[in-house]
Amino acid sequence: MTKRSRKGQKSQAKLQGYVVVTFAEDLDQARDYESLLNVNDVPVTIEEQQDQMGNSEIAVMVPEEFLDEAHVIIESQDAYDDFYDLTMDEEDEGDLDDDIFEDDF
Repeated sequence: MTKRSRKGQKSQAKLQGYVVVTFAEDLDQARDYESLLNVNDVPVTIEEQQDQMGNSEIAVMVPEEFLDEAHVIIESQDAYDDFYDLTMDEEDEGDLDDDIFEDDF
C-alpha cells in the first residue's frame, strides 16, 4: 500500500469556491492586495499558477461571494494610487520649472 501526500488535497480543498480577482505583477503587489482585502474583511489567498505557455502568474483569489466587493476595493485603491502618482509627478515637474527660473535671476 502506498502512502499519498495530502498536501495537494488540502490545497485544493482550501481553494474550492475561490476565484481569481486579479493577477499581481509580483509577490509584493500580491501581498499589498492581500493586506488591502484583509483590512476590508474579505477572505483572500495568493496562489502561484502556471499559464498555458508555462509562465508563472500570481493569482489573488477570494471566495466567489466576495468577488464583486474585492473588485471594487482593488479598483478604488488603484484609482487612488494613480491619482497620487499623477499629483506627485505634477509637483516634481513644478520643482523643475522653479529651478529653471531661479537660474535666470
